[in-house]
Amino acid sequence: MQEGFSRFSCTSSLGRFLLLVAALFASLFGGWYWLFDDMPGLDSLPGRLNTPSIRFTDRDGNLLYEALPPEGGRHRALSLEEIPLPLQQATIATEDSNFYHHPGVDITGILRAFWINLRGGETLAGGSTITQQVARNLLLDPDERYQRSLRRKLRESWLAWQLAHRYSKDEILSLYLNQMYYGGLAYGVEAAAQTYFGKTVADLDLAECALLAGLPQAPALYQPLTDPEAAKERQRVVLGLMEKEGYITPEERSLAEREPLIYETASYPLEASHFVLWVRAGLDDLLPPEELTRPLTVRTSLDLDWQSHAERAIAQQLDKLQHEQGGLGHNVNNAALVALDPRTGEIKAMVGSPDYFDARYGGAINMALAPRQPGSAIKPLVYAAAFDPTRLVPWTPATMILDVRRTFLTGDDEPYTPENYDNREHGPVLARQALASSLNIPAVAALDEIGIEALTALAANLGITTLEDPASYDLSIALGGGAVSLLELSSAYGAFANSGYRVEPISILDITDAEGNLVYAVERQPPIRVLDARVAWLISDILSDNDARLLGFGVHSSLNIGRPAAVKTGTTSNFHDNWTIGYTPDLVSGIWVGNTSHEPMMGVTGLSGAAPIWHQFMRTVLSGQPELSFDRPQGLVQIEVCALSGLLPGEACPYRRLEWFIEGTQPTTGDPFYQQVIIDAMTGFLADENTPAERQTIITALDLLPEAHRWARSQGLTLLADLSVPQISETPDFSLQMISPAPNAVYILSSGLPAQAQSLHIEVVVPAGIGQVSLWIDGALIVTLDHPPFEAWWVLQPGEHQAWAEALDANGEKLISATVRFEVKTSEE
Repeated sequence: MQEGFSRFSCTSSLGRFLLLVAALFASLFGGWYWLFDDMPGLDSLPGRLNTPSIRFTDRDGNLLYEALPPEGGRHRALSLEEIPLPLQQATIATEDSNFYHHPGVDITGILRAFWINLRGGETLAGGSTITQQVARNLLLDPDERYQRSLRRKLRESWLAWQLAHRYSKDEILSLYLNQMYYGGLAYGVEAAAQTYFGKTVADLDLAECALLAGLPQAPALYQPLTDPEAAKERQRVVLGLMEKEGYITPEERSLAEREPLIYETASYPLEASHFVLWVRAGLDDLLPPEELTRPLTVRTSLDLDWQSHAERAIAQQLDKLQHEQGGLGHNVNNAALVALDPRTGEIKAMVGSPDYFDARYGGAINMALAPRQPGSAIKPLVYAAAFDPTRLVPWTPATMILDVRRTFLTGDDEPYTPENYDNREHGPVLARQALASSLNIPAVAALDEIGIEALTALAANLGITTLEDPASYDLSIALGGGAVSLLELSSAYGAFANSGYRVEPISILDITDAEGNLVYAVERQPPIRVLDARVAWLISDILSDNDARLLGFGVHSSLNIGRPAAVKTGTTSNFHDNWTIGYTPDLVSGIWVGNTSHEPMMGVTGLSGAAPIWHQFMRTVLSGQPELSFDRPQGLVQIEVCALSGLLPGEACPYRRLEWFIEGTQPTTGDPFYQQVIIDAMTGFLADENTPAERQTIITALDLLPEAHRWARSQGLTLLADLSVPQISETPDFSLQMISPAPNAVYILSSGLPAQAQSLHIEVVVPAGIGQVSLWIDGALIVTLDHPPFEAWWVLQPGEHQAWAEALDANGEKLISATVRFEVKTSEE
């Protein structure tokens, strides 16, 4: 029995032992699971580092903007050698004075945390080494990172021990200095230096290094931009610890403590906001997505000094426009500017609006890129197409154009009657004066001559992408009836400045990584000729001819900048937009002024709105630079022409000028306008065989086209057609022509005006020798006239109507004009 009891006792002891072992094993397994479950591995470290921000600089390296990643903040990693030694020492003295001597963990700190945890159930204290902080902030998940528990402390210590065995001390210190959060959305010391002091970390002195080293413990508590006193007190603590560890002397500490700290007021600059955000958006097309996760520096083409001058010129002009008119202003709130080098296409300045953040006026919209109607700023392209020497009959700067009221028919047979800006007619003008003085009627005549397809084709070759379909436009496109962007039109002008080569705008010069390795560099493509060099020079010569633009702009306008410069303005109807684009051989700048909402301005033209900005900007940025002239290419000849007709001057031509021509296009015929004739001094008519010699007087008369007769008479000029009734052939060389009303015109009767006050102007031009003209409407004789001008007024009546004129020539033959159909509608229709 006793033997059985012994056997039972042994069995019981073994069972208890086994239970104890099992319990111990379970405890160990549970502890292991408690501690190591979902423990991150060191291999995950590279993927947990802060995503670097992308820096955008101007062409000289000045910071424009730092694009922050979607998660995180400003960050840029540096090698340890690039970080000042005082900053390394300040960090070690403050965070982990024994850093280079322990195995990555502070055993004393862990035991203290364990003891406090046993007493209070929560880790209320316990220092962490630099290595532990790296482990906690880079390897632990955010929800665990800020827990105050023994488990987190132990897991952090285990990871720190692993880090210390895989990485060197310098590598761990580098991770700390590059990855820790320093407040103000700054991760790492380089980002912190830029955020708080506006300079790179390499430029920090001892006082500034000490301030940064004290931030990671409590970035919000010691934030220097919001609580500089707390930050200064923390800096003193850090300097004291540095002295204690022997890193600095008492004198160095005293000097650093007394040094006033100057903080960056704009921690996150956004210079040239529209430009850098446009460039940032373009990076997605330029680089693959994986490249954009690297620390990159994008060096743009922008010149920050030029950008500042541009912004200042816009601000000053808008302020002036908003306070003129007795303080009422001109209702103008926006402006944009583009400046680029026509030789390279590099954009030197871009202002999309005066204030990116002003939502009242759509400030965030980049008006340098938004298509708007350019007004007369499109005219140089019209004339460039007309001057093309490959045309069957190319125009020249001396081509005569009648600047008199006339009606053109559009492709849909709709009448189009343009008016000059000054509502005046100027008679026969040469193309040089017509373009330089921005006359509207000649520009439409030029487009009517070349065709809309020629204009849109040239615009496309010059880089304008918004005028692709010629069928979408009519003759009004010559006066800016098609929308273009300021950047594209300014680039198109660059071809005039660079002798005819297409300008491709360039915004990025190169992109480098953190080590300075080249990731991208702009490829300089061979230039593409899109314009005859001689045509480009002729346009530049015209647009820089101050004498030629006297008619439109006067002597002392803001288009003169004291050096050779070609320039053109533009104003749209109802003052919705006005432009000035001008250039020298090495700079093109374009300005738009208006309202983003398309609300009309009040009496602001390209000359009074945009031109002063252009003038100030060009004079400022070109100050001190050598004056450059437009290089005249081979193949041009200069000859004397009659100033009225543009043809070779005869003896009777009193006004002459020198003009340039593409070789082969110069005139070969004489001037037909000025005619020396003999008149009878008594009658004032042409002398005949019966006129006594003593009454014969030689005078100069103008033999102009009939369309110009009314203008000539209004100017008091002597017309050959008015001197007498000459003998003419049975077949006149010019038919009877009704010039008003316009063919297919539609007129609307206003219900707010008396019927008798609403009349239609009827006018006819006739060949020489006509002494009587009858005007007819719907078969009824309106009036018979026996001397010029042959015009009358007819009270408008609703309905469709037909008008024509009849006349008798010197032989008694009846002439009948073509029938003109028009319609009159009531306002209710």
